[in-house]
Parts: sequence; structure tokens; C-alpha cells
Amino acid sequence: MRVWKQILAVVAVGLVGSRAVAAEQGNPWLTLALGMVTAVAALLVYGWVVRRTERREVTELAWAGAGPRIVRGTLIGFAMFAAVIVTIAVLGGYHVHGMGSVTGVVGLFGFMAAAAVTEELLFRGLLFRLVEERLGTWFSLLLTGVLFGLIHLANPDASLWGATAVAVEAGFMLAACYAATRTLWVPIGLHFGWNFAAAGIFSVVVSGNGESTGLLDATMSGPTLLSGGDFGPEASLYTVLAGLTLTVVFLGLAHRRGRIVPRRRAVDAPAAHVTVS
Repeated sequence: MRVWKQILAVVAVGLVGSRAVAAEQGNPWLTLALGMVTAVAALLVYGWVVRRTERREVTELAWAGAGPRIVRGTLIGFAMFAAVIVTIAVLGGYHVHGMGSVTGVVGLFGFMAAAAVTEELLFRGLLFRLVEERLGTWFSLLLTGVLFGLIHLANPDASLWGATAVAVEAGFMLAACYAATRTLWVPIGLHFGWNFAAAGIFSVVVSGNGESTGLLDATMSGPTLLSGGDFGPEASLYTVLAGLTLTVVFLGLAHRRGRIVPRRRAVDAPAAHVTVS
């Protein structure tokens, strides 16, 4: 029952916030404000419902050190996506025609902040963490990564390959990031840095959701394995390879730090929550 209470609380905030943000996308400053309000509200609701249902301190959202962790994650996500775009550009699949829209960047900042926070709270903060308590890190990473990919099938211009790519490059990578850090701030930052770089800076399609008007006026071309086709660069083979590389790095860190949780047997005591160091 506690699991459903937690999930419903976060989903409710995310749905209300996303609809409000989507309704005001013609006003970038209002979109920014609503996006940030949605992000903060989701964090507060997550903290409240977890404390109430699990009777513990929400260490995965500890405020001490939150800023540097968000910045670190954002820089990793931005650098990863920038490296992918540069690779695609060198191979002839990304073309810059000039400058785009500065006001568009403002609105996309709020939109992507709301999306990154709510999705990380739901998929890594709740689903990955709760499944991991019972079934261990490896199974939880696989299950929640696949689920994260599958929900992207509901997006416009979605494809089975696009959903598979998202599961591998994002679902697995972000779960591995949480396993390595045991804080939600780094994966939130990574998720935001990736999405904001894609839409807000490079103006490409994000997960099949149509073209974005970001800082650069740009287009993509070429075969799907290079450019990602209608789904956007997230369906590019180079993005998958970049995500897999970071997944391996994060899992290596998790193993070295002793943060890989084994599958719990029926006779075992409940797994203790890992404290962020």
C-alpha cells in the first residue's frame, strides 16, 4: 500500500504540473515559472510521502550538498549529449544554420527541469529503489530501465527502436548513476543536462516530441542509426554507445563503493537504506 501512495503522490504532482506547463508554452517566462514550481512541489511531496510511509529520513534527497551534486550531474549530462551531437555533426548528420530563440531557451529550461525532477523521483527514487530492496541492484536496473523505455512508446513518432535506445542509454544509465551515488540529485542533474542540451541548446527532437526552438537553428539528416530519425538523436547508435559507456562507469563506481545490493532471500531481514556519503 505504501508503494502506491508514494507513486500516486508523485504522479499526481507531475500530471498537474506538466499540463499547466504544456498549456503555457506560448509564454516562455510563465513556462519557466510553472516548470520550477512543479519541480519544487514534486520534491516536497516526495519527501513528505516517503517520511510518512517509510518512517525515515529521506537521505536520497538530503539538502546538504544538493547544489554541487545537481551541478555535477548537469555537467555530465550536458557533456555527454554535446559529445554525441559533435560526433553526429562530424559524420554529416547535424547542421547549424544560425541562431535560434533565446526566449525559447527560457521556456525549455522550466519544462525540462519539471520533467527531469518528476521522472527521476518516480523511476529512480521510487521504482528502482523499492524494487532493489527486494530483488537487488541488477534486476532492478534491468526492470526499471526497460519500463522507462516502454513509456516512451506513447510519445509522438515513437518506435520500438527508439524505446529500446532510451531504455539502454537513459534507463540503465540513470539507475546506475543512482546506485553509484545513492542520491537523487546527481541523476536529476544528469537527466536535466541531457534534455536541456538537446532541446534548449542544439534544438533537436527529444524522444519523438517534435522539433524544439532552442539557442541554435539546426536540422538533422541521414540514416536513423546516425541521426535517430523522427525520434531524435536519442535513437542514434552513438547516443546508445555513450549511454552504455556511462552505465559501465557508474556501475564500476557502485561496485567499488560497495553499493551493489544483492537479491534478498525470503529469510533475510529488510535491506537497510544506503546512506549518502
